[in-house]
Amino acid sequence: MILSISGVVLLGIVVFLFFRKDGLKASHALVCALFGFYLAGTAIAPSIKAGGASVASLLGGLHF
Repeated sequence: MILSISGVVLLGIVVFLFFRKDGLKASHALVCALFGFYLAGTAIAPSIKAGGASVASLLGGLHF
């Protein structure tokens, strides 16, 4: 649950930065959000979630 909330916050910040800096229109952000909601209800959603968890564990395992 924490991973999904932080992922949503991170993606929200990215969308906000695109909106402010790169000229992302509000309609584009709305379409992206709707696409995400519809994608979450498809059969590919578990694969996307597993890929996100894999990337998060990879990044969590990096030591500098």
